[in-house]
Amino acid sequence: MEIDVFTLFPEAFAWFERQRHVANALRLGHRLGYVNYRDHTPLSAGQVDDTPFGGGAGMVLRVDVVESALRARYDRDPTELRRERRVIALTPGGRVLDDALVDELAQERVLTLLAGRYEGFDERVLEHFCTEQVSIGRYVLAGGELPALVLCDAVLRKLPGALGHDDSALEESFSPALDGAPEYPHYTRPAEYRGWEVPEVLLSGHHARIREWRLARSRARAAGGEATGSGTGPLP
Repeated sequence: MEIDVFTLFPEAFAWFERQRHVANALRLGHRLGYVNYRDHTPLSAGQVDDTPFGGGAGMVLRVDVVESALRARYDRDPTELRRERRVIALTPGGRVLDDALVDELAQERVLTLLAGRYEGFDERVLEHFCTEQVSIGRYVLAGGELPALVLCDAVLRKLPGALGHDDSALEESFSPALDGAPEYPHYTRPAEYRGWEVPEVLLSGHHARIREWRLARSRARAAGGEATGSGTGPLP
């Protein structure tokens, strides 16, 4: 997979590539690339934004600046680019990122992510250059770098070999293996700590009962019946 991130702060991603699953993915031949809008702006003094027509506070990323950056990277008209790859703008009002969308994106060969800043993009960027908009939640951040990191993290860990053991991604929160429910509680040593005991079923070695207990706890969390991973009672 090849993921390009267009951003004003490519340095914000440096630490990300050192995360084990990301480093694993890169070693396997997947690629992360970064394009700084400011490096390709057609305006003087590195200008990338302007005041909004109609007035109002804040600044807006210009459509000509985004086009120039896309052309520099792909050497084609950005209106044609979206026929070849998914071009995703990270916006608060986009499709909310969930496990189903992550699975969908993980099947793509190439992705382009546009991280905004200030008041966001000139609407013509979204209308003419992008295939879609994606949000990590219904709230506003200072820019699209954190959403881009979240999307990259979620997608890269789905790639075979990224986690070191492919089974690690099978039974996760919201996965098909758990029917879209949150993941069940996990415990490790010590088996007793300050009077807090690990559920007996997990110490039993009885794999069928353990599986049943885990599915029951996952369903309980989905139904809102279990706020935490606590509980040492018998298997329901």
